[in-house]
Amino acid sequence: MTKRLDRRTFLRGVGATMALPLLDCMTPATAQAAAGAAGQAPVRMAFIFFPNGAIMPSWKPTGEGTQYELSETLAPLAKIKDHFNVITGLAQDNGRAKGDGPGDHARSAASFLTGAHPVKTSGADIRVGVSADQLAAEKIGDKTKLPSLELGIEPGRHAGSCDSGYSCAYSNTIAWKTSTTPVAKEIQPRLVFERLFGGPTDQRKLRRDLYRKSILDLVAADANRLKAELGQADQRKIDEYFTGVRELEQRIAKAENDAKEQKPDIEIPLQPPRDMQEHIRLMYELLTLAFRADITRVATFMVGNEGSNRSYPMVGVNAGWHQISHHQNEEDKVAQLRKIDLFHTQQLAGFLEKLQSIQEGDRTLLDNSMILYGSGLSDGNRHWHHDLPVVLAGRAGGAIQTGRHIKLAGEVPLNNLFLSMLDRVGATGIDSFGDSTGRLKELDS
Repeated sequence: MTKRLDRRTFLRGVGATMALPLLDCMTPATAQAAAGAAGQAPVRMAFIFFPNGAIMPSWKPTGEGTQYELSETLAPLAKIKDHFNVITGLAQDNGRAKGDGPGDHARSAASFLTGAHPVKTSGADIRVGVSADQLAAEKIGDKTKLPSLELGIEPGRHAGSCDSGYSCAYSNTIAWKTSTTPVAKEIQPRLVFERLFGGPTDQRKLRRDLYRKSILDLVAADANRLKAELGQADQRKIDEYFTGVRELEQRIAKAENDAKEQKPDIEIPLQPPRDMQEHIRLMYELLTLAFRADITRVATFMVGNEGSNRSYPMVGVNAGWHQISHHQNEEDKVAQLRKIDLFHTQQLAGFLEKLQSIQEGDRTLLDNSMILYGSGLSDGNRHWHHDLPVVLAGRAGGAIQTGRHIKLAGEVPLNNLFLSMLDRVGATGIDSFGDSTGRLKELDS
C-alpha cells in the first residue's frame, strides 16, 4: 500500500530542509483541509509590478468578453490566452496628487497595493497603508513556512528623496506590513533560494559553510528513503521537481560567477546576475518553486523600482526607461517603450506557461493561482492613474472565469479587484479596502 503523507512533509539533511510539491499520496485528506475541495491544492496569489506605465494603444486588446484579440504587447501570452483575463477600466485614485503636487511615480508604487494616499515626506515620517499582500499574509501566513515572499530586481534604499520630495521607500516598495513599515524585497537569487530551502536563520553560518554541497545532496538520503515508499507517479513527480531545483541551483551559481568575473580583483559575494533577463527569469523560477512546494501562498515581485531608469540593450533600447517614458509623443521614444513593454510580457509569458505545465491533482499550478501583472500608471508620459494595464492570470482553484477581456465602464477602483482576490485566497472577513466600492463581480465563474 502506498504511504500517505501530510502536505507539510519536509525532507531533511544536515543544515537543510526542503519542502515537497503536491503529491498524489497527499490527497485527498490534507488537500481537502488546505483548500476545502477534494483533491485540490490551496490558492496562491502573486502581485507582479512594473514601473513607468505602458504604451496603452499597444497594450489594450480589441473587442471584449471571450471574443477579443490580444494586443501587440500582450501577444506573447497567446499560448495561454484561455487562462487569464485582461482587465481595463481600473483606477487607483489615491495615486493622484490630491493637492500634493509632483511625485506621481512615488505615489503610483506606494498606492498600488495599499489603496492609500502616501504622506508626502522624504524623512522618517512615512505613512501610506497596509498592502493587500500583507493583509493576506496576516490571515493565511500561518499555513506556510513563509507568510509572504517579496522579490525584486533593483536595489533601493528606504531613506532620502527619490521623487519630488517623496521618500525613496515609496518608489522602491509595494509591500507594506503596517502603514509605516515597508517590507524589504530580496533581489539576490541565492538568498531567496536559501530562504526557501535553507534551515532556520540562526543556522545561517552553517548553511553557508555547507552550501558548496547541493541542497539536494544534503537531503538525498531522506529523499531516497521516502521514494521507496511511494507509487511510481509520485516518484516521477519528485524526480522532476528535483531536476528543476538542481538546474536552478546551477544557473544561480553560473550567474554569480559571471557577476564576479566582471570585477575579478574584488570579492563580490552573493551578486545578482549581471544579465537582467537571466535575473528576472531566475526570480520567476524561484517564485514557481515557492508556490509549487507551498512554502508561501502570497508574493510580490517588482521587475523594476518605480521611476526605474535602466536601459534595455538586449532589445535595442540604450536610453533610460523613465527618461523615455516622458516621450512627448515622439515616435522613436514610443517605439523604444513598446520594446520594453514587450520584453517584460515575454518574461511573464514564460513564467505563466511554466505554472500551467505543472499538474496539481486535476488542475495545474496556474489554475490554483492568481497572478496579477500590472502598473500603478497607465500613460507614463501624462502620469495617468486610471485605465491601468492589468492582467490577472489563473483561475483561483476554479473561482475565476478566464479567457476574457473584462472591459469596465467608467473608473472602477483597483481595490475592488483586491477585495475579490483576498476572498479567493482565503483572507476573508475584509469588508473594505482603500476606496473600494465592493467586490469585482465580473471575475465570478
